[in-house]
Amino acid sequence: MSILGLKKKQPKTFKVKVITMDAEMEFSCEVKWKGKDLFDLVCRTVGLRETWFFGLRYTIKDTYAWLKQEKRVLDQEVPKDSPITFHFLAKFFPEKVEEELVQEITQHLFFLQVKKQILDEEIFCSPEASVLLASYAVQAKYGDYDPNFHKPGFLAQDELLPKRVLMQYQMTADMWEEKITAWYAEHRGIARDEAEMEYLKIAQDLEMYGVSYFAITQNKRDTDLLLGVDAQGLHIYSPNSKLNPNKSFPWSGIRNISYSEKEFTIKPLDKKKDVFKFYSSQLRVNKLILQLCIGNHDLFMRRRKVDSIEVQQMKAQAKEEKARKKMERQILAREKQMREEAERAKEDMERRLFQLQDEARLANEALLRSEETADLLAEKAQIAEEEAKLLAHKAAEAEQDRQRLEVTAMKSKEEKRLMEQKMREAEQLAVKLVEQSERRLKEADHLKQDLTEAKDAERRAKQKLLEITKTTYPLIAAYSTPPAPPEAADFAYESASTRVDFKDSDMKRLSMEIERERLEYMEKSKHLQDQLKELKSEIESLKLEEQQQQAGVYSLHNEARGYVQEPVYIPHSNRNSAYMSQMAFFEEV
Repeated sequence: MSILGLKKKQPKTFKVKVITMDAEMEFSCEVKWKGKDLFDLVCRTVGLRETWFFGLRYTIKDTYAWLKQEKRVLDQEVPKDSPITFHFLAKFFPEKVEEELVQEITQHLFFLQVKKQILDEEIFCSPEASVLLASYAVQAKYGDYDPNFHKPGFLAQDELLPKRVLMQYQMTADMWEEKITAWYAEHRGIARDEAEMEYLKIAQDLEMYGVSYFAITQNKRDTDLLLGVDAQGLHIYSPNSKLNPNKSFPWSGIRNISYSEKEFTIKPLDKKKDVFKFYSSQLRVNKLILQLCIGNHDLFMRRRKVDSIEVQQMKAQAKEEKARKKMERQILAREKQMREEAERAKEDMERRLFQLQDEARLANEALLRSEETADLLAEKAQIAEEEAKLLAHKAAEAEQDRQRLEVTAMKSKEEKRLMEQKMREAEQLAVKLVEQSERRLKEADHLKQDLTEAKDAERRAKQKLLEITKTTYPLIAAYSTPPAPPEAADFAYESASTRVDFKDSDMKRLSMEIERERLEYMEKSKHLQDQLKELKSEIESLKLEEQQQQAGVYSLHNEARGYVQEPVYIPHSNRNSAYMSQMAFFEEV
């Protein structure tokens, strides 16, 4: 089988996928390529010249490793996948980003990587600093703030703050956006590369910036610790605190770093200080620590030396490029300002034009309305003149009618006076009749009383006469005197009957006189009622005529004044109240 494997044709190339912070690239590499060949190819593709900060990182088992440039790619412990995935990341961080990062692409890659580490909470950042960094990130992405374009909610899809900060405060997404936008509006005029540099200048002051952490144990007490490697030196941390180191070894104070399998030894430059030893459990991690220490120390020493010719050329070119871009930005800003001023002037002219058009339209409408008003006023003047003539004619007619009504009123006054005289006579007559009727009623009551008394006396007399006749007459005839002759008895009886007949005839005569007087009184009352009815009808007709005359006078007077009013009758209460009471009395009578 080994012989067959040797004879099998080996592939001459292998595929690689490289993931940068803002792109993915695939390459076909030769089998004999070293790590430096692949790294240079990526740098040329990206356009990066400051290559000493970056490296190709890959994941193996539970940790990561950096591709070594002096060894072949396939000879290293890279994944056996196809394509092999590498991440193009910053391996070493500068001490001062503004002085060391020259190229714009270098600044951009660092900006993207540090931003991702902050959002993933690999670098601790306070809420205030997070909001400020987010505002510079927004400025780098969207440019200058424009309230007409950047409406509320335009940051809804952007991840700008760590989840820890969002959960720390009970604030909505709109409230966070309002805070970020308030800072973002103050960054007006800052270009993208300047905003990214400001972001990095703030981020480099964070405690966890550029630090690579590794779990270690101390030699004697076997205590769990954390080792931090950065551009300043080595730092020892407690496991629960990555912000404040317990002990630090700056690169300038380290004489030597060595390791033997799992043991690391840090020898200070000052021989009086103790040697610090620690252990790491994995050999791969030990190699990574040593690799990072060597690289950071080399960069630390390099910063203290004069820049190489290549770096000087890069800085000069970068300076010229920045000056050129600054000039371009100034020209662009000036052109933009002029364009904005021209647009504002255009808008003002258009607004002024629309305003003048509106004023002209309003003036035309006002002119048309004034012409219509003039025509209407002329027509109204003509109508008013005709109405004045008509009113003058009506006034003359009303004056004639008034004079005629005055004559009629004078006649009606005379007739009223005669009617009032007749009414007074009728009142007097009524009073007399009332007095006569009262007197007659009293006399009739006396006569009825006398008649009743006479009837009672006659009845009692007849009663007594019969009793006397029955009781006394036989005794007298038998015991005292001889019987009277028949003639005498007959005479006595006739005398008594004559007295009775006389009283009956008087009563009949008296009744007949009373009846006759009652009939005469009834006839007189009937005659008086007929006269009163005629008088009432005459008064009603006079009142109706008076109302019509007054209505005519009022209508003529109103026509003469220019309007028509409904006729109103005003009753003469003082004059008619006595008449109405008298009529009621006569009707009762």
